[in-house]
Amino acid sequence: MKKLPLCLTAVICFSLLSIACTDEDENARQCSNLYNASWYSEALPLCQKTCDLNGGEGCTYLGILYAEGKGVKQDYQKAITYFEKACNKDSEAGCYNLGDVYVSAMKDYQKARSYYEKACNLHVRDGCYNLGVIYYNGQGVRQNFQTAKEYLGQACDMGQQDGCDAYKMLNEKGY
Repeated sequence: MKKLPLCLTAVICFSLLSIACTDEDENARQCSNLYNASWYSEALPLCQKTCDLNGGEGCTYLGILYAEGKGVKQDYQKAITYFEKACNKDSEAGCYNLGDVYVSAMKDYQKARSYYEKACNLHVRDGCYNLGVIYYNGQGVRQNFQTAKEYLGQACDMGQQDGCDAYKMLNEKGY
């Protein structure tokens, strides 16, 4: 077997590492592009591959596919599994969507609150807004207009207009 010079071996190894790193990014990009083009069945394997490589974006898209039943049979448990994996990677969209699934499909406002809180802490304006709504309505928590106002104010500060409107209304009511 012919030996390659050390410098050429290093170049080949670096090139292979670069390809491995860009594959995850490229898979995530293709997953996103195919999803946005409504080619859900084609997006599924790329999103799965990205998720398997610990990519939060791929896991988020998988969660959306299962939550909405796009290209797959609707399955909220699988959606939750993928959103949790994404959220554990600090994916803003993963945490926010997990909160949404707990509200809309599971009617578990306590769990939704914790994921909206994480999304809000990751600067997701709709996460802050939904958290404010949960406290305003007392859904899974003790109703607290002051806490609602704080979260709605955060949403407003991030440009969420409904948050601004609700914050103003709570101010006018004296909270």
